Amino acid sequence: MPNYKQASKVRLTMAERAERHREALFPNVSSDWLWHRRKNDGFTTIPRTLPIVMEAIDEKSKGQPAGHTLLSLWCRSPDAPVVQIENPSTFAAEAGFKGERAVDTWRRRMKTLRDLAFLMTHEGPSGDFHYVLLMNPNVALVQMNAYGMVQVGLYTRFMDRVHETGAIAEIDLAKKLISGQAGAPTQQT
Repeated sequence: MPNYKQASKVRLTMAERAERHREALFPNVSSDWLWHRRKNDGFTTIPRTLPIVMEAIDEKSKGQPAGHTLLSLWCRSPDAPVVQIENPSTFAAEAGFKGERAVDTWRRRMKTLRDLAFLMTHEGPSGDFHYVLLMNPNVALVQMNAYGMVQVGLYTRFMDRVHETGAIAEIDLAKKLISGQAGAPTQQT
C-alpha cells in the first residue's frame, strides 16, 4: 500500500519558489550578478507594503512628495528603528534633493513625515532631525485612513498587500491602538 503522506508535496517557501523560477526562467544568469541578502553586505529589512505607503504619503503631500524621503531613511536603518543623521546634506542628496536648497527641502519633507506620524524626531548636534525614530508605516497608514486621509482605492490596495504578506494581525492591533489612543506616542518638540 502506498504511503500517501510521503508522496504528498511539501509546500515550498516563497524563497524556494523564487529560486525555482529563477533557475527555470533565467538559467544562464550566474548568481554572482544577483543580490543575496545573507551573502552581500549593506542590506536592511523594509516592510513589503512600503511602495503603497510611499504613494499614500506622496498623495497627502502633493507638490512636495515625501515618500522617497521615507524610503531613504529605511535604507539607512540598521534593522533597528532609530536612524542618526549626522550630515543632513547626505540624507537630502539620497532623497533626491540637489542645489542650494536641498537640505531645506529635505527638512520640509521630514516635517511632513513627522506630521503624518511616520517618524518621530529628537534634536541633536545636526539639528531638529538628528535622531529619527521610524514608526511602523503600516500603523501610520492605518491611522491616516482612520482620519480620512487616504483614498479608498489606495487603502484597498494596501489592505490587499497586507493580506498577501500575512500582516493582518498587525493591522488589527494598529486599529485597536488607534481607537484607544492610550499610550500613543507623542512627538515632543
